[in-house]
Amino acid sequence: MSKPPEPDSGQVRQDGSGRSNRFLHALRREPVDVTPIWIMRQAGRYLPEYRATRELAGSFLELMQTPELACEVTLQPVERFDLDAAILFSDILTVPDAMGLGLHFVEGEGPKFSRPVRTHADIERLAVPDPESSLWYVMDAVRLVRRELKGRVPLIGFAGSPWTLACYMIEGGGSRDFARVKALALDNPALMHKLLGVNAKAVATYLAAQAAAGAQALMIFDTWGGLLAPAMFLEFSQRYLGQIALLLRADPHACSVPLILFSKGANASLEALADTGCAALGVDWTLPIGEARRRVGEHVALQGNLDPAVMLASPDVIRREARRVLDDFGPYPGHVFNLGHGITPDVDPEHVSVLVEAVHACRATAGTAMRTAGNAT
Repeated sequence: MSKPPEPDSGQVRQDGSGRSNRFLHALRREPVDVTPIWIMRQAGRYLPEYRATRELAGSFLELMQTPELACEVTLQPVERFDLDAAILFSDILTVPDAMGLGLHFVEGEGPKFSRPVRTHADIERLAVPDPESSLWYVMDAVRLVRRELKGRVPLIGFAGSPWTLACYMIEGGGSRDFARVKALALDNPALMHKLLGVNAKAVATYLAAQAAAGAQALMIFDTWGGLLAPAMFLEFSQRYLGQIALLLRADPHACSVPLILFSKGANASLEALADTGCAALGVDWTLPIGEARRRVGEHVALQGNLDPAVMLASPDVIRREARRVLDDFGPYPGHVFNLGHGITPDVDPEHVSVLVEAVHACRATAGTAMRTAGNAT
């Protein structure tokens, strides 16, 4: 496995200030000068430069699997906006694709698998992929992005959660309710646990490889965790998120890399998620972030949680709602501003500039209070 890039000497200031490191400090609940911000799906169709590169690539898969192009679109939002982190342009379904399920995309329908997992024999055939061989294009993209960033901002690597991957693997694609997946979990929990166990090892291996290649933070997207009732969530999702966190802490490349968990719609289980050993939790927009902080903020940082629909409103509304989220969180350490889910393709890019400027401006005058609160904790 290739060595990660050398540390960016001279880029990090020990007082916690500066664009190059405030995101990582916030994840560790350390003092920062202003609240850091990045946006889920920040490299995407709302940007004209992304659309141009996507057209050049010819397909989403070609764009994702060509390291030079993946690097280009990863950097586009960082070049345009004063964001505090870059997130690798990729897809959560790379892991099951590397397991041999045959990922492809159908126009207007989204991702599909040619060989979905439906039987005991299907699950028995699954094996943990070697990231440097079957997912080489992701590893090359991580190394390339780190080199091109030159220490300006940290790079986030990511993966889908074992449960979310299982949803797509069993259904063969997206679904309105993922009824087939939930039925398997209820009718044959032992078989579901077998699948989730393989997925957890694969995700941990994949994330550790991204850390080795140069990712400075890691994130797991549990997009469909909210489909589960609380008891099922603990058994079939949170349990395996905890396993991944444990495996990463034991890995020499990933043990010091902060891990963010985002389980959309699983607000009832925030405390259990905080107990997994992660550094931060993503919070969707359906829960006040101040309430989330009161419940778990002493244990983990929080990321979120502006309603993505706000980005379609006027600049004044965007500024007002950004301040509302910041005021709700309060002058405490450990907040990374983000949307409560991904930015939508119909957002005006200028509205992103408004949001980023508003977040940085709101907290620029509260830096002393944040540092004081950080020292107190």
